[in-house]
Amino acid sequence: MTPMREPTFLILTALAVRALHGYAVIQEVAALSGGRVVLPAGTLYAALERMTAEGLVAPEGDEVVDGRNRRYYRLTDDGARALADDADRQRRNADTAADRLRQRSTIPR
Repeated sequence: MTPMREPTFLILTALAVRALHGYAVIQEVAALSGGRVVLPAGTLYAALERMTAEGLVAPEGDEVVDGRNRRYYRLTDDGARALADDADRQRRNADTAADRLRQRSTIPR
């Protein structure tokens, strides 16, 4: 699998605990990223459509709140595996970078 783009990684991470509706995903992604990633609604829904087609997320029902429809999405088992794989990939890369930086600090200048 190709490395995930950060918004995809964060959306899947937001859905890892429970199903969320779109606006809640936007809020969760902003919180997870410390405010660095703010998803416009159009971007989020396009990503959710793509991830649904890829089998990473699935619709989990709708509800009407204040006259507006909320569609909930959940992480699928395939989505959880893909998220875990990418988290492992990122962890290995971070460990490699940290090792290299430690080596750099021991090289005389």
